[in-house]
Amino acid sequence: MTGYGWPQVVIYPVAVLAAMIVLPLGALSLLPWWGVLCAEGVLAAMLLWALMFFRDPQRYCPSDTNLLLAPADGRVTDIEQVPAGSFIESPALRIGIFLSIFNVHINRAPCNVRIETISYKKGRYINAMNPESGRVNESNELGLVRTDGPRDRLIVRQISGAIARRIVCGTAVGKELARGEKFGMIKFGSRTELYVPLGQELKCLVRIGDKVKAGLTPLARYESRGLRDVQT
Repeated sequence: MTGYGWPQVVIYPVAVLAAMIVLPLGALSLLPWWGVLCAEGVLAAMLLWALMFFRDPQRYCPSDTNLLLAPADGRVTDIEQVPAGSFIESPALRIGIFLSIFNVHINRAPCNVRIETISYKKGRYINAMNPESGRVNESNELGLVRTDGPRDRLIVRQISGAIARRIVCGTAVGKELARGEKFGMIKFGSRTELYVPLGQELKCLVRIGDKVKAGLTPLARYESRGLRDVQT
């Protein structure tokens, strides 16, 4: 169970357990016994989901420093080239990952990095499956610099969705993170994006629709064969 889940990891299960205890006492006079059992089943499912949402499975990351690993669990929804920005001063590859309410929600570093900037932005809460949510939704952007070669600048952006209303970032500017190291989470359905400068040695390893796991699934790799055609 992740520490990033406090206080919800305590409040939600306790509230559901309390409802499961109180419900039979007050509902037996209003509902048939099978109705009470159905209601108890729904509450039990909610309790199980609340506990599973904040799970924190142990991950053993690939040792290849040329890999850029997924910063979140979920499904790849978009892969596209984006123009230069204020932190990455060249065209970049953006890979968007949608996290459903059933995915592990821990965010992890894509490689060995040093945190250069952290920028929080208030915004809307549209469906995180929509790539537009990365531009208009509440978000927290980490500007990273690889500590292995090539020393590219990267961005990992945590984005709230229609259900998620709480971004947790448990790190600070100047800190170094090892590949796969946990740095935060987004609670209750969300989106995470990875931005990587385009170059002749970068190869995209995923396609739209692929399921990925944070700290385990390679999204891209530095090599000499050039950039593979991006699937959009």
